[in-house]
Amino acid sequence: MVKRIADKIYRIRVPLPKNPLKWLNSYFIRGNDRDLLIDTGFRLPECREALSAGLAELGAKQDRLDILATHLHSDHTGMVDLFAGENRHIYMTGRDIQWLDNFLRGKTSKRRMSRYTREGFPLWLNERIEPKNPSSALSIPQLDSRFTPLDPGQTLQVGDIRLKMVNAYGHTPGAAMVWLPDQKIMFTGDHILFDITPNITAWGGVTDTLGDYLNNLRIVDTYDVKTALPAHRNPGDYHRRIRELLQHHKVRLAEVVQIINDKPGLNAFEITARMTWSIRAKDWNEFPDVQKWFAFGECLSHLDYLRLRGVIKRNGTQPIQRYFPA
Repeated sequence: MVKRIADKIYRIRVPLPKNPLKWLNSYFIRGNDRDLLIDTGFRLPECREALSAGLAELGAKQDRLDILATHLHSDHTGMVDLFAGENRHIYMTGRDIQWLDNFLRGKTSKRRMSRYTREGFPLWLNERIEPKNPSSALSIPQLDSRFTPLDPGQTLQVGDIRLKMVNAYGHTPGAAMVWLPDQKIMFTGDHILFDITPNITAWGGVTDTLGDYLNNLRIVDTYDVKTALPAHRNPGDYHRRIRELLQHHKVRLAEVVQIINDKPGLNAFEITARMTWSIRAKDWNEFPDVQKWFAFGECLSHLDYLRLRGVIKRNGTQPIQRYFPA
């Protein structure tokens, strides 16, 4: 359950039951007057038991524990309020704190569904998905005064370990990676995963999610990373994985263009169903509902990217928007 990564740095594996991600890698950094935990897991008994056991094995004390969440998703923030000390800090970028607060207050779902409906996502399917979506079902109930903005470029000192927040906007509007310049260690969050490809969805109010993600991938490729520690699954070759991810999205974009060229006038839901997905399902009809929701959001981010660069165009005069070659 607990593995030593480097001096004063440990990994705790937190299971994510019935989820294709399988587990979350939570990282513990031992300091002098305080300790730091990076990411927590879903708000589930299984996650809480595993994280509690790992922290107990390390001799961690809650009254000296700060938490840093790499981004707002509930598999990273679902238990931050349960494990942070009463007078400690819960760090996250200010941008993701605001997005998470808006989400928990119900301010984002109406805007999202307004666009999803215009893009062809069936309303009946969303109503079936909403109660099962982990982003809402397994999240914290509300923010509290411990939430503290820590934005890209800002640093944090934990004992003799210096951490720096790195812009990784894309996977969420305010996602971050955490750089340890002295150890040349990068906590990659979900920005760079090695066994699976991060989901890049269209966020309401963000013009070009995929463009942000790809641009930030190229920027973080300039860091001299020796050890990359992802939030899920296993680590790997940092710089090679960045090249693979850039190539992956290049192929995906070409596939979307080909689908639209072959059959102009499809809506986004119809395009999503024709894309290639790595999932254990015979066809689109057998996709689990929640995975259809994630796939649709990813398709939208690719459509936005292509449309903003003049490769395709969208007919927005009809109730359901449709896509055509430019």
